[in-house]
Parts: sequence; structure tokens; C-alpha cells
Amino acid sequence: MPSSRRAVLAAMAAGALAGCAGPARTRDGASASGRPGAGTGSGTPSRTPRITGSAAAPAVTRADIVARYDRRKPRTWGFDAPGVVHALPTTQRVIALTFDACGGPGGSGYDRKLIDFLRRRGIPATLFLNSRWIDANPAIFRRLAAEPLFEIANHGTRHRPLSVTGRSAYGIAGTRNAGEVYDEVAGNHVKLSRLLGAPPRFFRSGTAYCDDIAARIVTDLGERFAGFTVNGDAGATFTPEEVRRTVTAARGGSIVICHMNQPTGGTARGIAAAVPHLLASGYRFVRLSDELH
Repeated sequence: MPSSRRAVLAAMAAGALAGCAGPARTRDGASASGRPGAGTGSGTPSRTPRITGSAAAPAVTRADIVARYDRRKPRTWGFDAPGVVHALPTTQRVIALTFDACGGPGGSGYDRKLIDFLRRRGIPATLFLNSRWIDANPAIFRRLAAEPLFEIANHGTRHRPLSVTGRSAYGIAGTRNAGEVYDEVAGNHVKLSRLLGAPPRFFRSGTAYCDDIAARIVTDLGERFAGFTVNGDAGATFTPEEVRRTVTAARGGSIVICHMNQPTGGTARGIAAAVPHLLASGYRFVRLSDELH
């Protein structure tokens, strides 16, 4: 594991829960003004079809997954299972900002200042949304899903670490078997497919933990498991200065993980300080699908 990633994992261990199960936050449900600018992000992203239609279940059924994997024993546990994407396939000055919205008690807030900053500067991002967060913020979801600046990705149904043996991470109980892995991925896959009119391409589990068998199930369900290179806000526990310093240190090809569901945290101000510096240094920002084909 690269030393740059080792350095941030300790911080994540201390603060991973805050982004998803911290103190309850006040949701700002008001619509934000202003349209995405042509700006200094990565040009004009292509628009994904946004047609509400019938639910699109994965081609592989729950019974298929249980039959295929229920007796398999995992060999790994953590952030680095085979098949998990940790970086973009480039060393050029390109960075993917990704923001998780974890949902549930204390995790369904909305950092409007963060999203408004991205809109004003025309900064593309991939938004990993949990099913519970979508249910708590339907109007906000609809607007985010309609903006080509943002790509919507799957952050699970109940925000659980992805395990076939019930392993937990940071006190959050993981899925207990292959069938529950299917439920965690496919439940929100179906919801997003119905709401967006197209299935999500990327998945990130609650806490980003998984074992190698669970990671294979994600692939079988037609999604790519997206990890991270840089932990930008340590589960929304970093101060603005810590976020600025960490994100500014990102290098070409990095996938940065932060949170968009804790509006009282330091993420928005830290990102607003880091992005102009990176732009001035010649970096540009992309959605995951712009580089991962």
C-alpha cells in the first residue's frame, strides 16, 4: 500500500463514523440558486439520461449470487480487495472528487455550501448517495440528478461494510453473507436505476470496507467498486485547514473521498480553499466515469 494512503487511513479510523452517524444535523432543503458554470472543471460533462422508468434489477439474481458465493471464504478485509479501484488510470494532473452521503440518523444532512461552491466553479464530482439519504432528501436528489456536472453513484442501501461473514468496521455491523451483500448493493441499484433511468456505474460500501468475495459480487452486479487514494475529510471530522491541506496534497490520478452530508463540518470550507490552489497548479477535475471507462 502506498505510504500516502497509509498516512490517511489512521485518520479515517479515528473519524470514519462522523460522516455517517455523527450528531444529527439540520438539513437545508431550500433549492440553491445558480446553474453550473462552464468554469474551470473539466469542460461540459455529457448528460446521463434522467428518465423515470421501471426499476431495473441487476441481471444476476439474489439466488444466483447465493449459489455462487455462499460457501466461499474471503481472504482479505479492508480497503484493498482485488477489483477495488483506488486511482484513475492516469498520472496527468487530473483529480476525481467524490462525496459520500451516508443517510440514517445523523447522516442525512446536506452540505449546500459545498455543492453550491462546486456549481459556481463548474467543478465536476461523483456523488455516492445512500438509499436512506435519498429518501430523506427527495427534492435535493432530483436537482442533483438533473445536473450533468454531477454523477450519481451507489453508496448502498443501509450503509453497511461489505462482508460475507458479518465483519464490522468502526462499530458498524457488516453484511453477514452473500445474500445480504446482494441486498446492500442491489437495493439501491434498483432505486437509482428507477430514479435516474439508467443504472449506476460505481459503488462504494459504508466505511469503504469490503472483503474480496463481496467485491466480486459488486462486479457481478454490474458496478465497479470505487475506493479512494486520498481521504480528504476523515469522515467529515477534519477542520477546514486539515481538509485544505490534505486535498491540496493530492497528486494526478487521485480519487479523493469526502462527505456532503455534514454541513457543520469543515469539508465545504476546506474544499473551497483547496480547489483554487489545485486549479492554479494546472489540475483539472473529473467525474469517475470521465476517466474510468
